[in-house]
Amino acid sequence: MSDSREFDVIVWGATGFTGKWVARYLHDHYPQDKLLWALGGRNADKLAMLREFIGDRKAIVPTVLADSNDEASLTCMVARTRVIISTVGPYAHHGSLLVKACANAGTDYVDLCGEVPWMRQMIDAHETAAQSSGARIVHSCGFDSIPSDMGNYYIQKQAYKKFKSYLQTVQFALIKAKGGLSGGTAHSMLNVLEQVTKDKTVRQLMTNPYSLNPDPTFKGVDRGEQITAKYNRDFASWTAPFVMSAINTRVVRRSNALLDFRYGEDFSYTETMATSRGLIGFTAATSIASAVAAFGLAGITSAGRKLLGLMLPSQGKGPKVDLQDPGYYIIELHGATRAGEKIHVRVSGDADPGY
Repeated sequence: MSDSREFDVIVWGATGFTGKWVARYLHDHYPQDKLLWALGGRNADKLAMLREFIGDRKAIVPTVLADSNDEASLTCMVARTRVIISTVGPYAHHGSLLVKACANAGTDYVDLCGEVPWMRQMIDAHETAAQSSGARIVHSCGFDSIPSDMGNYYIQKQAYKKFKSYLQTVQFALIKAKGGLSGGTAHSMLNVLEQVTKDKTVRQLMTNPYSLNPDPTFKGVDRGEQITAKYNRDFASWTAPFVMSAINTRVVRRSNALLDFRYGEDFSYTETMATSRGLIGFTAATSIASAVAAFGLAGITSAGRKLLGLMLPSQGKGPKVDLQDPGYYIIELHGATRAGEKIHVRVSGDADPGY
């Protein structure tokens, strides 16, 4: 990469659970002569300690200090780089000033956010500035929602090659996965539940399937998320609610709108979690649906959220990562054209879907 700025990439929140793995990946694959990147955070001592984890024993990777609550420090930081990778959640608590700074400075920004209300807030507040400066602000660049968004893009592309027509309906199903949950992700979920409880506007956003569309008043064919166990003939399996569908589906619908409704204004996109056939599949799907419902009910009270907070990983913590058996995920997408032509694809990965 070439640019007048000092860095190509700064990993913001590099000392957190997710940030340190991003930093380690960059260190393993992108030496400074190929990519000028830096570690970003607010604590110099923690950034120095991170060097051992990522293997930077010669202290080659630069560090940049800033504070998520100090707008001046963020403005200075983003002016030094072409791209910010932000891993600091909950984003509603720690991310707003950073997005503002990037939008104003023309600095590209990506994150791992799954907080729909905050994403809507950032779009409304900073889209005009980002368009003016040329900054590309891209939320949800992790397991939510890359496999969904790129999976839909890929199946649509294959359908057009085969049928000369795009798909009217696409169904996503998580078939299998092995992975863990970080404290940042867990507390982001709790933060959204708290917002839903306290703010009528947020409740409306979370019940609107098109709340991330450029025009959130758009009325399409999709009506909401799956909340019960259902048998799905296309996947030949019992299915349960997929906890990330409330994020992923809105991102995919937004992409369709940003592409001038390439797949049609009547395009339908839904997500589910497949279990299996028969009684075992039904029992598993019912159990998952009940667990998702219980989590949601617990999250509507302050006492319930406090209890969940004690049960879930704390901020900065995450699952144990086994480099010999890091995890995996298998996803299938099934689609149909308006003429009834059908196609399906598989999306898979050989690592923890979240990390």
